[in-house]
Amino acid sequence: MKKIAGLSDSIDVWTSITHQIADLEGLIEMDDGSLSAELEEQLDALEALLAKKENELLLSGEYDHGGALLAIHAGAGGTDSQDWAAMLERMYLRWAEMHNYKLELLDRTLGEEAGIKSATYLVSGDLAYGYLKSEKGVHRLVRLSPFDAAHRRHTSFSLVEVWPELEDSNEIQINPEDIEIEVYRSSGAGGQNVQKNMTAVRIKHLPSGLVVTCQNERSQTQNRENALKVLKARLFEIEQQAHADEISDLKGEFKKVEWGNQIRSYVLHPYQMVKDHRTEYETGNTQAVLDGELDSFMEAWLRYKPAV
Repeated sequence: MKKIAGLSDSIDVWTSITHQIADLEGLIEMDDGSLSAELEEQLDALEALLAKKENELLLSGEYDHGGALLAIHAGAGGTDSQDWAAMLERMYLRWAEMHNYKLELLDRTLGEEAGIKSATYLVSGDLAYGYLKSEKGVHRLVRLSPFDAAHRRHTSFSLVEVWPELEDSNEIQINPEDIEIEVYRSSGAGGQNVQKNMTAVRIKHLPSGLVVTCQNERSQTQNRENALKVLKARLFEIEQQAHADEISDLKGEFKKVEWGNQIRSYVLHPYQMVKDHRTEYETGNTQAVLDGELDSFMEAWLRYKPAV
């Protein structure tokens, strides 16, 4: 029923576009010059809508229309990298708010002096994973460090991970004997009940060695469910990567994005520039990007991405 509702909404949009085109054709034929400005405005709006729908046609993956799990991890570099991770967190939160996506914080660990060590969010809404998957990889920041007394230029790295939200999926089965579950007191902000009670959950998947934590909710049960959701998503990624590696061996072209190979650089000094190293798309408006204006980068990646 959910799939039918989504397809119905899509058909309604295209039907509306068809009617708008027919209406505009009729108005253009009758225009004596008095409607020119109004018609131009309507045409611009229609072109923008068509461009958006054209980009959505590129999102044809099995999980593109669903929600996403977004994780941000500070890399090497101490306080600067942790502050950079917090800047990325703010950037993605702003982007999600612009697109009216629902956000749920699953886990967040603060840095010792500033920023965050890591944060994990569930981003719910149509096409959330389709767009956010373009952000997966290492993000590099070059700036004059506010934490350096000599105010020298520093380079910081943070890793962004994105997985599809697997709702009630039978694709990934976890054997209870393969996991160790530990409960502990939550740290950081969250209220007295969160910090006093044993509500935080840490799950270790023994066969893979993956460790997932969740401590945002007051309920241990809810934290456990959210941690399992993240673990399933990470195991799904491993399975998909193994499949991609198998295909790449046959095709001989696809390159993995791994730690150390940054996908995008954000340079704030000695000049202002954000550049995506995969698509070569760049902009000098660094503040707009850090404020969440990421659509141009995402659309450039959708048009560039290799078929795997």
